[in-house]
Amino acid sequence: MSNANSNPKSDATRDPQGMPVLAVIGDGQLARMMHTEAIELGLAPRVLAGAPDSSAAQVFGDVEIGDYKNLDDVKHVCAGAAAATFDHEHVPNEFLDQLIAEGVSVQPQPQALIFAQDKLEQRRKMKEIGAPVPEFAPIESADDAAKFFASVDGAMCLKATRGGYDGHGVWFPKTEQDARTLVSDLLDKGTPLYAERKINFDRELSAMVARTPSGEIKAWPVVESRQRDGICVEAIAPAPNMTAQQAAYCQELATKIASELDVTGVLAVELFAHTDSSGEPTVTVNELAMRPHNTGHWTQDGCLTSQFEQHLRAVLDWPLGSVDTTAAYTVMVNTLGAAEEPAQPMEDRVMEVMRLFPDAKVHLYGKGYRPGRKMGHVNVAGADLDTVLSRAKAAAGIIVNGTANSIGN
Repeated sequence: MSNANSNPKSDATRDPQGMPVLAVIGDGQLARMMHTEAIELGLAPRVLAGAPDSSAAQVFGDVEIGDYKNLDDVKHVCAGAAAATFDHEHVPNEFLDQLIAEGVSVQPQPQALIFAQDKLEQRRKMKEIGAPVPEFAPIESADDAAKFFASVDGAMCLKATRGGYDGHGVWFPKTEQDARTLVSDLLDKGTPLYAERKINFDRELSAMVARTPSGEIKAWPVVESRQRDGICVEAIAPAPNMTAQQAAYCQELATKIASELDVTGVLAVELFAHTDSSGEPTVTVNELAMRPHNTGHWTQDGCLTSQFEQHLRAVLDWPLGSVDTTAAYTVMVNTLGAAEEPAQPMEDRVMEVMRLFPDAKVHLYGKGYRPGRKMGHVNVAGADLDTVLSRAKAAAGIIVNGTANSIGN
């Protein structure tokens, strides 16, 4: 530790240069990209990783190998940290309560995280604060399932209250008997459930904000998120074909949710855009994520302050950065593992993108190949949406498939 006489800000939570130590729990690509911004800001980042070859552990200088479900491991990585944050929402809240009791600044705090961890609690809270949500009900028996199925005329979406992601933990029973059978099977396996009315949406949107413990909030432009099999494949910023009034409503909704739930750091509010019973355009809250989010990756190359830098500023209670965009449009395309791994080495694929699309920014996560896996993403920014979208998709196609055949630039 630095000498307190030479550095008046020196204490146990700072590195020898007097900068804060930041603990990140979780070793995925979000933690990896937080690290990039942390070192640029001069922070001392430390990560709790499950394995030394995980996405984040490959790049952090200070790596603690352990299990986020083990209290001693969580306490050890947070020892001496100015703040602790996450790249997922799955750390047991009782662990976080203990950390807070011992003086650790946990951001976001467990009383907010519960609404990202438990979707039924989230629905209840959203209804309480007046946020738009579909009809919903807890499902504790096959009879509950049948009753709800009938109440929504078969437009039933069944969800696991905890643990679902990227389309996992979501089911759409076709008949009342399907609902009964499915619920009985899932409850027998110990899966807690709730149901909600299925929304026939036109598109998916993401409204993202960052909030500090002191209450400063900034909102990024609303994004259109395009999905395939429950996984985000593209994000377009700002969302096209939105009026200023519609965009402002979504930003104000995300700001209200962050404030009412006392969220700190980045909050992503996923929304369904659809028409109401009178034919007017409206939105309904789909899910919340209290961390940097896939739909915010475009900010790395399309915004003055990326979601990763903003998250770090927020959890440390530093002033937030500008969310002004650097181009009329920015498109992010995920590079998902193809059905078969290309023979062309990744280095060659990256260089091919650089040759054909010098405006494309490639972000890779250091992950081993697996079909459908998020291996990285590509960002392209520019003045014309059609051009930006086509170039981003083409560049991502090279990373995924290892060829530029039939791809124009």
